[in-house]
Formats: sequence, C-alpha cells, structure tokens
Amino acid sequence: MTYTITDPCIDTKDASCVDVCPVDCIHTTADDPQYYIDPSMCIDCAACEPVCPVSAIFFEDDVPEDQKHFTPINAKWFEAHDTSGAWRSTAERHED
Repeated sequence: MTYTITDPCIDTKDASCVDVCPVDCIHTTADDPQYYIDPSMCIDCAACEPVCPVSAIFFEDDVPEDQKHFTPINAKWFEAHDTSGAWRSTAERHED
C-alpha cells in the first residue's frame, strides 16, 4: 500500500509534506498542478498526512471514493519522470 495525494493539492502545492518525508518520495515539477507520492518508495510512515494544510493525503485504502482515480495518477507520474537523482528534491531546492 501507499499514500496518495488527491484533488485538494491541485494548485495549492504546499511543500509541508515534502519537508517531513523521511524517504524523499514526494515530487513535482514547476509545470505540474500538484505533488505526487512515489508508491514504490513510500514506506507508509504517514508523516505527510497530518501536515497537509488542505487534507489532500490519504492512505490508499482510505482515499474517498470520488478521489480514487488519483492513486494511479500518482503512480503514472513517476513512470514519466526520472526522480533517481536527476534533480534534487523540492524540499532541498526550497533551501537553496
């Protein structure tokens, strides 16, 4: 299982979740409308969920029915983006 970022994140893009993620599995680009959680890296620690100011992050089993389509959206984002070190995490870039 994994956590999923859903609709309330769109156009909000608050980086609080990135700052607390111990495995750096939450990413975005300047052109994307939201953050995404890499399901292959997420360790289900739940650190991101309580810090989200718009309550957009859910454990996969708890995603509201009308938001369930965001689980594959999060996974597919990582199929299209190389986050293996080609660029630094959003949290690290905020500090620069």
